[in-house]
Amino acid sequence: MQNNRRILLIDSTASDFSTLKTILKFMDEDFDSVDVNDTAQTLVQHQQWKAVLLSANSDDFELCKQLITAAPELPFIVDQRLSDLTGLANVVAAFDSQITHSGFIQALHRCELYLRNKPNQQLRSSKDLQHTLVGHSHEMQVVRKLIEQVAPTDANVLVLGESGTGKEVVAQAIHRLSKRAKGPFVPVNCGAIPGELLESELFGHEKGAFTGAISTRKGRFELAQGGTLFLDEIGDMPLQMQVKLLRVLQERMFERVGSALQIKSNVRVIAATHRELENLVNEGKFREDLYYRLNVFPVETPALRERREDLPLLINELIRRLTEQAQDSVKLTDNAIQSLMEHKWAGNVRELSNLIERLSILYPNQLVDVAELPKKYQHIEVDTFEPEYPESVLERDALNDLFSFSEDEALEEEQASTQMVTELPLEGLNLKEYLSEVEVDLINQALSAQEGVVARAAEMLGMRRTTLVEKMRKYGLNQ
Repeated sequence: MQNNRRILLIDSTASDFSTLKTILKFMDEDFDSVDVNDTAQTLVQHQQWKAVLLSANSDDFELCKQLITAAPELPFIVDQRLSDLTGLANVVAAFDSQITHSGFIQALHRCELYLRNKPNQQLRSSKDLQHTLVGHSHEMQVVRKLIEQVAPTDANVLVLGESGTGKEVVAQAIHRLSKRAKGPFVPVNCGAIPGELLESELFGHEKGAFTGAISTRKGRFELAQGGTLFLDEIGDMPLQMQVKLLRVLQERMFERVGSALQIKSNVRVIAATHRELENLVNEGKFREDLYYRLNVFPVETPALRERREDLPLLINELIRRLTEQAQDSVKLTDNAIQSLMEHKWAGNVRELSNLIERLSILYPNQLVDVAELPKKYQHIEVDTFEPEYPESVLERDALNDLFSFSEDEALEEEQASTQMVTELPLEGLNLKEYLSEVEVDLINQALSAQEGVVARAAEMLGMRRTTLVEKMRKYGLNQ
């Protein structure tokens, strides 16, 4: 392969690669050699390597497996002592101490094929992000771009935004698109756990470390080894715990409560908060050094009111998810969606999700108009939904209504200002003009009775407000 990539040698005994190093020098291949225990950070720069040769004792089997699964973008050639790892997708060959020049050339060729034929991670991540983080607005495009940029790294991320904007969804997306995707994603809400219990929750404890510690327990840092730890509402973490968290981030080591044994941390930390951390720093409620340690790469999630154009897409996606879960769903009219777009959405996407679920329970598999929305979401005049019929059909129905009155109804109508024609005059009449005159008169009466309020006049006439507005425009009536 003619490129600038190098070969990485990972071993636990200095003599394992003596033959291979001789072959590499003969082939004029550039290579670097690292110890198996100091490899994780080296593999992060996966663009540098075109092949990874891994040799270790069987005692290091689990560590080697973790290294391979954490770097799916790299092809591995493993020592025969680790042959059980050849079932992993990115282990392309195995070697032993008797490897030959031609055998090694063949193994490198397999590495080249793996790099050439592996799935396009960037394309796949873009599609995944569009499905997970719904919206075409500029604000959401910026968020998706930031996620794509930071996901392949191991940098600490601070996700900022109001409650309900999907900060955990952003953290999960970063994890899924990172080299730690096959590792665990462990969330913990720092504001939901009492301060005196938070240390044990994060770092674990030994049996007898405190009253009630009846057995040894792993903390969230241990559970997240090889993966991502999501610290939600980091702004609510007590100051004494902030000191201990800072030490872990700096030294990559921690101890369980009641133990002096240090445990190495192989965890990526993503923190989130709805609070203004800079203000908390100025108030002395949040450590400045921890703030800068966490704020390596900030990602701000926009409020829903700042991207109202995404609302129809979000509604459709939430309804689709209800359908996928075999639950009853709903369909919203254009007027209902327009009314929701006028809402302030203090609870953001979480509030919208709760509303759609509530409507699906109240009106299962039905059409929801503005009138069916809870009062707080009715931001346009409530119209009773009725289909729009062609003018010819409307005239026919109006004519049927005119000549289908009962005697009592006819008597009442005779007392109205407009006199109904009960018998067709001998000279005939222009039916269309006559019906228009009747319609204009009734509209004026309804408007007068409702003091000019179009919505109530439309209700009195049994039609939609928009239909009445169109008729008033047609006849040149003042609103």
